[in-house]
Amino acid sequence: MATLATDNPLAPIRSAVDEAALLTDADNLALYSHDVLSRGSEPVAVFRPSSVEELAAGVGAATKAGLAIVPRGGGMSYTSGYLYEGGPFLLIDTGALNAVLDINETDMTVTVEAGCTWDKLYRELKPRGLRVLAWGTLSGIRAAIGGGMSQNGIFWGARNGTAVDSALSMDVVLADGTVVSTGSEFFRPFGPDLTGLFAADCGALGVKARVTLKLVREATAFAYGSFSFDTHEALYASMSEIARAELASESFAFDPFLQAQRMKRDTLLKDAQQLGNMMKEQVKSGGVLKAMKEGAKVAMAGRSFLDDVPFSLHCVAEGRHQAAVDADMKAIEAIVTGNGGKVIENSIPKILRANPFPPPNSMLGPDGERWVPVHGFLPHSKLVECWDRLQALWDEHAEDMARLKVETGALIAATSRTSCLIEPVFFWPGEHNPFHKLAVEPDHMAKLQEQPDNPEANALVMELRRKVIDIFHARGAIHLQIARSYPLKESHQPEAWNILAALKHQVDPRGLMNPGSLGL
Repeated sequence: MATLATDNPLAPIRSAVDEAALLTDADNLALYSHDVLSRGSEPVAVFRPSSVEELAAGVGAATKAGLAIVPRGGGMSYTSGYLYEGGPFLLIDTGALNAVLDINETDMTVTVEAGCTWDKLYRELKPRGLRVLAWGTLSGIRAAIGGGMSQNGIFWGARNGTAVDSALSMDVVLADGTVVSTGSEFFRPFGPDLTGLFAADCGALGVKARVTLKLVREATAFAYGSFSFDTHEALYASMSEIARAELASESFAFDPFLQAQRMKRDTLLKDAQQLGNMMKEQVKSGGVLKAMKEGAKVAMAGRSFLDDVPFSLHCVAEGRHQAAVDADMKAIEAIVTGNGGKVIENSIPKILRANPFPPPNSMLGPDGERWVPVHGFLPHSKLVECWDRLQALWDEHAEDMARLKVETGALIAATSRTSCLIEPVFFWPGEHNPFHKLAVEPDHMAKLQEQPDNPEANALVMELRRKVIDIFHARGAIHLQIARSYPLKESHQPEAWNILAALKHQVDPRGLMNPGSLGL
């Protein structure tokens, strides 16, 4: 890495950008040194540019002075994506670059600034009956689209791929301040896929400034299904068959522990608000009578319908014609019952689809516990084997987990015809960091109990997390949000890695763009 050209690294940056774009107060420096899980070194400043031109000028001035650049999206990372320990650095927060620049209904594209959240874009497109092809993660109320292009992500529209599959082109600021456009604004790829080279790079190659995304028409017909399974084998068999047949736009499941945690969250007031949103959506797709009927069913079911359910699966089928999506849901039900599953009340997918971007209160447990996930994407053929090995890991550490109150559940989701996601989630007692206190709703935070820091429990969680990653790696899993946590180099042939390293050197010859991310 280059050495600093001056004892005052902010001086050349201040000459290039507005002073108001630089945050140097103690509270902000402390906040921006935390992600959901960990703490890193404090930056010399947080740079919040108000235009792409200012972003480019600030990046160029910083690296010319020998200062490292670390990009941050909406902050929802838990893999040290924007945490850095290698020396002085400037942290880039694109939150002020949040405009929806152009909605092109003729060419079915939308261009946004990188700091725009998935929630904001969804709300701007919805009145037009449009949405993005793969349209965000559950954290989309805070997660930024630029961060999604860098870290990748998946949930809404999972049948259509991950977040980066929605991208047509990007404007990326390179380490020297050059702004590079990666391709056509209406077709991808045009020759070798330059957009793909910068997609899922975790900010190692450049800072996303603008993104053009593919639009689709919003579905007008929906069907919802929830199901109970006694065994994980039956659950996985059903999810895989549903995914291969592309019957559901989203298909996700909870193990017994995680669904019990979810049922403990929030309040009756929140339930009423979510039910109201759900009924509004039902009015649009099926009229007032259907909305009243569906609302009554959900209200009567309350939160007790999962009390005796070991594993639960939740599916959304959508399309243009109600008869067609009803037929898809009937086919899903046939798959489920053929594998020994049972139909249960479908409150969860109905309410979640009507409230797609909830506040990120789940980054703390229902009793205020610390929380962190770890994940792997696996082919359908490896799911049961991997699940069994994870359960063996919990058994091996059961005594320490019980003593330190470290608990684990799992989210499972179908992600394509070829793969599913397994996402173990850890809960343990510990202190809340500044990012928790910023992101969790104040009224919700006030109800949570904070425990003192527990270094022994923290260490156990980190050990288990590493072992989970090893279990995934041994089975050829791939990962999103790679950053500084998941093995990328070890998963590539040396020849392929050399290509990636050469690209890194081409766009960042001094090694100043998010050094260490991706292992580069």
